[in-house]
Amino acid sequence: MFKHTHPYPPFIAEGTTKLIVGTLPPPKFTTGELNERDVDFCYGSSNGKLWPILDQIFNLGLVYENSEKAIEQRRNFLIQRNIGVCDIVASCQRDKIDASDLGMQQVQLRNLIGILTKYTKIDTLLFTGGNSKNGPEYFFRKLLKERGMSLRIVSNEIPRIHQVEVANRIITTVSLTAPSGAANRSIGSLPYYKMMKQKNPAYTTFDFRVAQYAPFF
Repeated sequence: MFKHTHPYPPFIAEGTTKLIVGTLPPPKFTTGELNERDVDFCYGSSNGKLWPILDQIFNLGLVYENSEKAIEQRRNFLIQRNIGVCDIVASCQRDKIDASDLGMQQVQLRNLIGILTKYTKIDTLLFTGGNSKNGPEYFFRKLLKERGMSLRIVSNEIPRIHQVEVANRIITTVSLTAPSGAANRSIGSLPYYKMMKQKNPAYTTFDFRVAQYAPFF
């Protein structure tokens, strides 16, 4: 059994208004077995799409390498945009050493409700995944349920939007399509994606994510 522990503490500055919430980075970030294109920072996997998506939206000119420069570029962007990162899973156990959310067992969650109470300027949670089992929205709902709270639907269109009152203020949650290759199949089945693909055969799942993410960042 492999204990998959989150390698990074929450990245939250005092001015943070939006919080990116995922589950866990791939196990290689826990074991330190990074390749030359991995960035030793949140969402830094060379296979991940979050930073390429944000790079495309904001024309950041990011480098994709295992260097201090790459880390600083990402840190500076988040601070300038008042964006934080706080994945909801602190640790889990795995039979198979991979990044599958479904493979997580004995999951220990971070106290995201307490974090929202402490950082009073946060008004938006950007989930990098939806309400499927062991996804970030799924676990957030679990934390809320333990406190007798629940999400209220605002929009059931993808990406789904909810709201909840925490510490006497309204928190909006947006369940973005996951920035991982595993979500490509679900994107391909969406009517909107099929329509865009028919109009432009060169349209990709990456283009879909860029268009989806842009209004919320």
